[in-house]
Amino acid sequence: MSTDSGQLREGRPFDPYGAHRDDPYSFLAGVGDAEPVFYAPLLGAWCVTRREDMVAVLRDDRSFSARDHNPRPAVALPEDVSRMFRTWRGSDAVAVGSLDPPEHARIRDVLNAGFTPARVRAFEPAIRGIATDLVERAAVAEEFDVISAFAVPYALEVICRRLGVPDEYLDRCRTWSEQRIELMMLQRDADPDRLRENARGLMDFGEFARSIARERLASPRDDLISELLHDGKAGQTLTADEVSVQIPTLIFAGHMTCAEALGTILYQQLRSPGGWAEVVDGKIDTRDLVEEGLRFDSPLAGMYRTATRDVVVGDVHLAEGSRLLLLYGAAGRDSRAHACPAAFSPGSRSATHLAFGHGIHFCLGAGFARAELEIAVQAIAARLPGLTLAPGQRPHHRPVFPLRALTELRVRH
Repeated sequence: MSTDSGQLREGRPFDPYGAHRDDPYSFLAGVGDAEPVFYAPLLGAWCVTRREDMVAVLRDDRSFSARDHNPRPAVALPEDVSRMFRTWRGSDAVAVGSLDPPEHARIRDVLNAGFTPARVRAFEPAIRGIATDLVERAAVAEEFDVISAFAVPYALEVICRRLGVPDEYLDRCRTWSEQRIELMMLQRDADPDRLRENARGLMDFGEFARSIARERLASPRDDLISELLHDGKAGQTLTADEVSVQIPTLIFAGHMTCAEALGTILYQQLRSPGGWAEVVDGKIDTRDLVEEGLRFDSPLAGMYRTATRDVVVGDVHLAEGSRLLLLYGAAGRDSRAHACPAAFSPGSRSATHLAFGHGIHFCLGAGFARAELEIAVQAIAARLPGLTLAPGQRPHHRPVFPLRALTELRVRH
């Protein structure tokens, strides 16, 4: 029997920034069986927990828009900060993840050409070189934080190298990405001067992206930015303005989700009964390990959509304009799709997941990310076969929902 959204508007106290930050899954499992689509007042959105309902939404581009797919600040920003936050990209062009048809297809087709299987294979030696160098540097210490010493710098250097961002900008790209997170995911009032500093950082990020796009338009190199401007699919290319808008998103999404996934994969395998030895000995295939990590705790816990007309999701009637949060992480724990969803067990099941989304907005860099994660695991296993968790590890997650980011992960070898 279907239900009208007005009857359920009081909602459920889902708080992934606070009470449910480290373990959202226990709460979602308890609620989702009885109420697979529920309203979360703290998020201002209808949370969708069943895989089949998410897939249905992601396939229906007419009824659901991706235009407002990012989280919104929960508190009002100062007027000048809000203005900078709206305009830092510097043009009317929109990042591909926020585009709806028909504009989406042209941009995505060109971007896809940069991440074909052949392009990924050609770049794999560079990825291996970065992984080998960074794990060697991290291994100098007997105990270290694998997130800050390896996962984050590795993922950042890989995507920036593919794009063609000079190494001297790596630290700034990391800072700019963090400033974007602080503004986009702001949950409470903050120091206005800090907010202005973050907003000015984003303005610098936008100017950097426009500048490097103009440089590659005039003098192309062997990198993705140049390919988008000069070597598009079937003769199609993007303008410098269109490319500049995509650059921050490619940097932001390209390194943060990969670093987060790597942290989860390492933590879950290191704490499993077989430990790291199963990876070193080849008992667990690196591909199976990566896919299970993505299923077990998706690095992107969810993505927002907006209903463009009155719709029914699950059995709930939602009005036009309703904001939905598709909980990709919950899809990986859906008991209707997995026999033992709360068990981390690489290779023992079909690790189907929505970590890369679905439909027209399926992550265009999914193949690249999979190769990147597998190569990282292989490099760590080769250099650090005795890897273990440091004593007393109780990892916690940063309050940056819908990202799933460990604050640190200390290991020994």
